Amino acid sequence: MDTPRRVEHQQTDRGYIPVYATGVVEQPWSDYSATDHAVWAQLFRRQRAILPGRACREFMENVERIGMSADAIPKFDDLNRVLRQATGWELVGVEGLLPDHVFFDHLAHRRFPVTWWIRKPEQLDYIAEPDLFHDLFGHAPLLMNPVFADYMQAYGRGGMKAHGIGADALMNLTRLYWYTVEFGLIRTDEGLRIYGAGIVSSKGESIHSLESAAPNRLGFDLERVMRTRYKIDTYQQTYFVIDGFEQLFEATRPDFAPLYAKLKPLSAYPAGEVLPTDKVYQRGSGEGWVRSGDV
Repeated sequence: MDTPRRVEHQQTDRGYIPVYATGVVEQPWSDYSATDHAVWAQLFRRQRAILPGRACREFMENVERIGMSADAIPKFDDLNRVLRQATGWELVGVEGLLPDHVFFDHLAHRRFPVTWWIRKPEQLDYIAEPDLFHDLFGHAPLLMNPVFADYMQAYGRGGMKAHGIGADALMNLTRLYWYTVEFGLIRTDEGLRIYGAGIVSSKGESIHSLESAAPNRLGFDLERVMRTRYKIDTYQQTYFVIDGFEQLFEATRPDFAPLYAKLKPLSAYPAGEVLPTDKVYQRGSGEGWVRSGDV
């Protein structure tokens, strides 16, 4: 079988332009180079060194439980045997970024797409799109948690409905994913902890999200999150804090159609804005913020 394609964003004079893939592919594990395995090992060891005391207990425990280590890039088939037994989810290999409706369909059927290829050595600290390390290390461990696993499936089902409603609904839902699954914080008895995949897979943001004085840390509110713009290529200016994974699952129970209709005529909030109604864990200093480029 031919090696699957490595589908990456294209760099143009207007910045990165996303390029989408759609199919499911077999993980070409035997084709990974020594460099690929070395990149995985370096990233894995680095994150495992800095995440204790920063990432939530559920994430840390499930990295071990699912069977990841620094020894080599994990085989999806090996992880799937554990994951299916735990929550009925499975990992499927993809070539790159997926269109929304394809991504939602996978989640709705308890399949998580994982990019088969890993970043290059010169991309250790930043890559413009999800790669194998982000998808696998960042997302897979929490799919072992039954409540979070159910939230992800509910999100996928909601995404399929939003896709049929229109672009505004999709943007509202995208913001929810961004500020929870990718860049969410959780309140624990030990203090604020990380659970978002975009944070736990990044050395810099793992530290910035909890310890920097620059960002806001605000209590989770569904409508607030759905109206809040975000940053793609800088650290986040605002992080939203959940009280527990049950809060996320309960937030996805209602039909979002009336909520989308309510939000449609309302303007979005800038990424760094703090409202009088917000529950504020920390009002950010704003140091180093880029004031443009909100999505």
